[in-house]
Amino acid sequence: MHTSDVHGALFTHDFIENGPAKGSLAKVYALVKKERERQGNNLILLDGGDVLQGQPTAYYYNFVVPERPHLVARAMNLMGYDAMCIGNHDLETGHGVYDRFCKECNFPILGANVLDENSGAPYFTPYVMIEREGVRVAVLGLLTAAIPHWLPKNLWSGMSVENMLESARKWSEYILNVEKPDLLIGLFHSGWDGGVQTDKYTENMVRLIASQVPGFDIICFGHDHDKRIEVIRPDWGGKVVCVGLWSQAASVSMIDVQLEFEQDKLVRKRTRAQVVSTLYVQDDSVFDFERHFQDDSVAVEHFVNRRIGAFSNTVYGQDAFFGSSALIDFVHQLQLDISGADLSFAAPSFFDMVIHAGDVYVRDMFSLYKYENMLYVLRMKGHEIKAILEMSYRLWTNRMTNEDDHLLLIDNLLNGGKGYGFVNLTFNFDSAAGIRYQVDVRRPDGEKVLIECMADGSVFDLEREYLVATNSYRANGGGELFTIGAGLTHEELMDRIVWCSERDLRYYFMEYVERHERVSLKPMNHWCFIPEDWVAKATQRDRELLFGWKRLHEADRGSKNID
Repeated sequence: MHTSDVHGALFTHDFIENGPAKGSLAKVYALVKKERERQGNNLILLDGGDVLQGQPTAYYYNFVVPERPHLVARAMNLMGYDAMCIGNHDLETGHGVYDRFCKECNFPILGANVLDENSGAPYFTPYVMIEREGVRVAVLGLLTAAIPHWLPKNLWSGMSVENMLESARKWSEYILNVEKPDLLIGLFHSGWDGGVQTDKYTENMVRLIASQVPGFDIICFGHDHDKRIEVIRPDWGGKVVCVGLWSQAASVSMIDVQLEFEQDKLVRKRTRAQVVSTLYVQDDSVFDFERHFQDDSVAVEHFVNRRIGAFSNTVYGQDAFFGSSALIDFVHQLQLDISGADLSFAAPSFFDMVIHAGDVYVRDMFSLYKYENMLYVLRMKGHEIKAILEMSYRLWTNRMTNEDDHLLLIDNLLNGGKGYGFVNLTFNFDSAAGIRYQVDVRRPDGEKVLIECMADGSVFDLEREYLVATNSYRANGGGELFTIGAGLTHEELMDRIVWCSERDLRYYFMEYVERHERVSLKPMNHWCFIPEDWVAKATQRDRELLFGWKRLHEADRGSKNID
């Protein structure tokens, strides 16, 4: 069995939404317990990484009470995990968190392609050998090679990250020759295929490794949050069963392997894989798990339910996709105020969420901003700023040829083609504040953004250098807006960084609300889509297709987040 991308979802209560969670490790625990009753010691339990970021359950033990034994480590120890592969969001918590977490886990943390920068040896355990009834099982861990292009160096200092394909070839050959396992399992924190692709790295490489690297029987993977079972039959014969999962413990794999021996020689392998949803799991073991960590749950609940202030008006996340919006402009304003930069870049870290007028709690700041990004300031020339915006709106908007076209770049991508979704990832939909501009959706890609002036009315100069505030993910090349978009190499981008905040952005949001007590959030209106008449009609249509309602304020649908 394997889990992946749990993102701190340990309990059946979602501490951000203050309601039932869509998945939980508590429910996985119940399924694992039942399987152990059937399989005994022959059950191997693995995790594909990204457990340390996403829910307040992890954040609380990462940063608020770091002196206490980590809740996630204790939960995984209780469940009897055999190995875990480190994930990119685990590394994003920084050395102080994941180094401590690794020491507290009673199982190895894998990552063969994450190397010690000085010695060249793996920083984490490269692979683990597990023996069950004389059967030798090797588990090799690999992480997406995008880390140096996404995360600030201080978070992974002393490390380098090797290409996944090269590392898979090297280590699989070593394991097969030296360990001679009966079964080789890849435990990868990398999606199935594609993702962000540059001349330096490809984000998702499972399909490629399964097709090109001999020796693997099974690859358990995650990172792209996509439930998937694929069987690759490579040229050299045999098959590789590849299994991916939904995030937040909403699913778990069950991969049954039968090995047949004749006179101590392995002659046949049979593999059957399924992905099981945890949504409808109801078992006393779920409550046993939660009772075991009841004191932790109460502590986290007290933390997230602390009132920090009030909002004078209700704000809606979906507004961010249709123009200047109160929530994203709140992020912009704080980034500008904290940094003193000339302009700010920010994108939605949410899909559809609501923060209601009235009291605001710590949990609301987790809805507003999912991850522990720092605030960075970089030097950027005017033409680079424009190029970044052009790439963002190319990913974000359709080219309208008439008033009946889509405003947004959406398609029938959900529920088997029955529901609309964005073609591209919404966390790459950066808007800017500090400059005034229009986005003409009739114009071709690369010519949509019409910058008028700075927000104070002064001239915006394409050749002048400006100070730009953004989050650490973007500043380090995440999403490629600053590399592919602005045409900067990763090395050039690192040279442009002039300042970094000491704390994560969510901390500053909480501090701001507490300091002001009552906050009124309003759009800054530094930008808009044009032409207005086409945009107004298209907005109404696309909003209904994406969010299922014609007018934003005709009903109060509550709050939800879709990752």
